[in-house]
Amino acid sequence: QVQPVESGGGLVQPGGSLRLSCVASGRFFSINTMGWYRQAPGKQREVVATITTSGGTNYADSVKGRFTISRDNAKTTVYLQMNSLKPEDTAVYYCNYYRVGSSYWGQGTQVTVSA
Repeated sequence: QVQPVESGGGLVQPGGSLRLSCVASGRFFSINTMGWYRQAPGKQREVVATITTSGGTNYADSVKGRFTISRDNAKTTVYLQMNSLKPEDTAVYYCNYYRVGSSYWGQGTQVTVSA
């Protein structure tokens, strides 16, 4: 079992920045991908960014050039640096730790981008 806990969400004006953190505890054997997802009201959960244990990253087109995913060397903490935030980035953001056959989710952190 892996238990992720997100933090860092909040209210920010358009054009502002936030840094989300996800600290996880538990057994990390065979975890091969960590990622951030988001779900806006009335919409399906969507992938924002992922990072593999070897450091490979992928981003949704909507956040490329604005968001950066990273992790610590122990591979137990994953971050999402969000710059140039837009109102359409408003959502609950979830972190995810994945191994073949298992997927672990945090409880989510709210990000609201509004003037």
